[in-house]
Amino acid sequence: MQSASQGSLKPEVPVRAEASSTVAKPAKTAAMESLEDITYGSIAGVVGKYIEYPFDTVKVRLQSQPDHLPLRYKGPLDCFRQSIRSDGVLGLYRGISAPLVGAAIETSSLFFFERIGREAVYALGFSSRDTPLPLPALWFTGAFSGAFTSFLLTPIELVKCKIQVPETEAGVVKAPLKPIPVIRDIFRHQGLIGFWHGQLGTLIREAGGCAAWFGSKETASKLLRDWNERHAATPAEIERMREEALPLWQQAVAGATAGMSYNFLFFPADTVKSRMQTTPIGGGGGKNRSFGEETRALWRQAGIKGFYRGCGITVLRSAPSSAFIFMVFDGLKRFFPMQ
Repeated sequence: MQSASQGSLKPEVPVRAEASSTVAKPAKTAAMESLEDITYGSIAGVVGKYIEYPFDTVKVRLQSQPDHLPLRYKGPLDCFRQSIRSDGVLGLYRGISAPLVGAAIETSSLFFFERIGREAVYALGFSSRDTPLPLPALWFTGAFSGAFTSFLLTPIELVKCKIQVPETEAGVVKAPLKPIPVIRDIFRHQGLIGFWHGQLGTLIREAGGCAAWFGSKETASKLLRDWNERHAATPAEIERMREEALPLWQQAVAGATAGMSYNFLFFPADTVKSRMQTTPIGGGGGKNRSFGEETRALWRQAGIKGFYRGCGITVLRSAPSSAFIFMVFDGLKRFFPMQ
């Protein structure tokens, strides 16, 4: 996302120079903007997923420990040790094929719908296209983006969660599940609607989390840009800063801030969703729990601490992952614009 404000043309600039600038950089069509969002968002999502996936596997295993048995893992490090001892390092990447597709769909959808949210703000007259959107509007466009993306994401996360958490029978770990058999079993037991089991948790996490993701990134970017301008030596340097992207390390800081905000603020909703989505297919012969029922069961089992199992490791891994996602996406749009 480009957060730099555009400098106005100065009166002394010749008309011919302005015309040549216009020819060199024609305005993008809506189709080109959409194609950029989808293509570059997909690439950024795949890069981020490779960075974060082992930590995500540990997070899901910590979150989904059953409430009727003693805890299997003492914490993130113990979960890492047991997982590597049982399956090797590659076991932490179990089931990554579906999440890679999911990451491409999720990240491209987030950037695509965020832009649609911006267009809605302009169309409703809340802001002019000639000025940068205010920060509250950017938090809104993030929530708008996350709400729509959640409906694409829930089926992918359902399959991912069932693959990540190994099933056991009489204390023996079963063979790892594969995406196609999981999809087939979900459809056979629960029909098409079964793929949206846990949708409410995903909706809460994505709408609230993406408001924080985009909003925190833009807020941090604005603070850093203001800091740079306060330390600029001349007005010309300030003007140059407004037309250029932030330095790479500042882009990373803004992206990391976004990732940590996204994961921490609505982590309890993600915990409940993961527990719902890691129940045996068909509910173990019974009815699947609703979001409210799963929340009450977790509260009875572990209290407030239970909702934050794996939170630390999730927030930790989200910093580099989110930083790379924004740097890759913004860098591709800046250096390889589609005209």
